[in-house]
Amino acid sequence: MGTNLNVEGSDPGRRTIRKVTLRIFPIVGLLYVFNYMDRSNISYAELGMRDDLGITTATFGAVASIFFLAYVALEIPSNMMLKKIGARLWLARIAISWGLVTVVTGFVNSVTHLYVARIALGIAEAGLFPGLLLYLTYWYRGRERGRAIAMLALAQPIAMILGSMTGGWILDHAHWLDISSWRWVFILQGAPAVLIGIVTLVWLPNRPADARFLNPDERAWLQAEIDKEYTQDGAGGAAQETVRGQLSTLKNRKVLYLAVANFFAACGLYGFSFFLPKIVQQLDPSYSATNIGLLGAIPFLVGAVGMLLIARNSDRTGERRFHVIGLMLLGAVGLGGTIAFRHSPTPALICLSLVAIGVLGYMAPYWALAARVLPREQTAVGLAGINSIAALGGFVSPYLIGKNATADDVTVGLYFPIGCLIVCAVMLAFLKVPRDRRDSGERARPAAGVTA
Repeated sequence: MGTNLNVEGSDPGRRTIRKVTLRIFPIVGLLYVFNYMDRSNISYAELGMRDDLGITTATFGAVASIFFLAYVALEIPSNMMLKKIGARLWLARIAISWGLVTVVTGFVNSVTHLYVARIALGIAEAGLFPGLLLYLTYWYRGRERGRAIAMLALAQPIAMILGSMTGGWILDHAHWLDISSWRWVFILQGAPAVLIGIVTLVWLPNRPADARFLNPDERAWLQAEIDKEYTQDGAGGAAQETVRGQLSTLKNRKVLYLAVANFFAACGLYGFSFFLPKIVQQLDPSYSATNIGLLGAIPFLVGAVGMLLIARNSDRTGERRFHVIGLMLLGAVGLGGTIAFRHSPTPALICLSLVAIGVLGYMAPYWALAARVLPREQTAVGLAGINSIAALGGFVSPYLIGKNATADDVTVGLYFPIGCLIVCAVMLAFLKVPRDRRDSGERARPAAGVTA
């Protein structure tokens, strides 16, 4: 366009990325905060519903995990729909539908109803996270994507902090209209998603070409920068636009390899996040629900800080793989320490904080790595495929932990996620991946315009 926006690292370039971040991230972040809160709030509601519905630890593990069956099956179709009809409409549909399902979950009257509600929630939520990952590839270059994904992934510990603090408080204090307090956990945490979905429908642009908050030069510069990140082989790009062509992405060996590795990482993440309240409760049975909520927020607060520092360093160096390997091993050590100190609150919380750094901090470098190794035409199905297989870890890990846990000691089920994190680290040790492309003289320069 003849402007200095074409100069790498220029002030106008940084300004453009900053504008993008300030406009889309409040919406994107809130979508993922309430998405993760609404899928995991059952871990706090369970502390109150066990007597009303007769839920055992094994039943809870099965109820928590069944969410992921429909979720996994619909991830890829969801991302294909997002690509076809646009992010704004599709992400709004996801948010409104899962918010309504979460509210309705507050009115279930049996374990069977709870199973049905969790399956419906999986159907409603399917595709949000890979959809948001795909959406970020429309707006951020590879060198900025690690911290952009970290900003997205930061929503997860924020969700757990808010979910812990509000979930515990609601259990102790919300007894309105003769409705049990555990039901209010679902109602009060589900309703905001509907409002956020409406805001998404009105406010979120689909792509840079639709961004009225950017001037024409900024839109042209950003699209050109994104386009040159990828290569397409002529007709091959067009072939990928068919349904069969997009699904052929699942034959990509790197997609499958990354998906299996992420499955093992997800086993650690979901095993940790779903059972954290019960682990904290076990540290001292005299804790109230509010105490459990406040103490349970500590590991996620530490994990959030670690996530940002790790993402910044990964973007600064352009290195992804060894960051993930180190974090997987750190998470395994933390889980081992949690087992060892399961009756000692302070050491156990330190170990749980190490787990949080590992299983939360890995996400930014991992997804930046995945986006880098996939051709552009394969990102929609590739990212969804990786996340779909990984989400099976959300089914397997809570189920096995709940099945192996005892009434007095949930930590006996943690050996499985420890092994999974170690397997993920070993798999990534054998994966060859390129560093993010950088122009000469920029190797050590932080990503422009995106601050963690």
